[in-house]
Amino acid sequence: MKARRRVAGLHAVEAALLRHPERILAAWVDADRVDRRLSAVTDALGRLGIRPQAAHRGRLDALAEGQAHQGVVIEMTLPAELDEHALQTALEAPGPAPLFLVLDHVQDPHNLGACLRTADAAGVQGVVLTRDQAAGITPVVAKVASGAAETMPIYRVTNLARTLGWFREAGLWLVGAAGEAERTVYEVDLALPLVLVMGAEGKGLRRLTRERCDWLVRIPMSGTVESLNVSVATGILLFEAVRQRRQ
Repeated sequence: MKARRRVAGLHAVEAALLRHPERILAAWVDADRVDRRLSAVTDALGRLGIRPQAAHRGRLDALAEGQAHQGVVIEMTLPAELDEHALQTALEAPGPAPLFLVLDHVQDPHNLGACLRTADAAGVQGVVLTRDQAAGITPVVAKVASGAAETMPIYRVTNLARTLGWFREAGLWLVGAAGEAERTVYEVDLALPLVLVMGAEGKGLRRLTRERCDWLVRIPMSGTVESLNVSVATGILLFEAVRQRRQ
């Protein structure tokens, strides 16, 4: 049986109807609310053969598990992850300035969800995850990702070192994040066809991973803390790449 998650709120449900209607399994709507936007969502669900169940606010609050539901909650299957073959196909025509994110053994579901959300906002073409010792796309990840788990191509690979070699063969540059790096992120050209490689919580990049990077970069730190959370660091590095590309 495929894993499921609930999606709440008009905007999120409308996005699911637009992008992945085939994965919607069930729906609940506010029995006491009548407005044009909610009616349009109900009609769209009906065209899919899904008859929304009428529910009162308390029931919707419980189904939404703390999310703002605006009178509608749906249940849908979690997205399928892509494999190495799909990644190789994507690299055959990566575009003029591709941007990929690689997460090397990131295990915390909240970190993974936040990284997916940031990657989506930064226009990343795909996120690569390791098959072992890494978080899966769970309901927690999908909830934190706020819709990005449904839209972002997610590739699960067995051998990360080999995968990084494929990126290099496709003409992309590999930039790894490391606190001891000589260069800061502001001293490297991130407007190139790029793969940003982030390490695991606490441990950082593994030896083989960092050896395959073209450059290692660090975020300059001015305070007393030695490092940033991986999802925060990912956001800083990705949006520095976005800034450089827009210049």
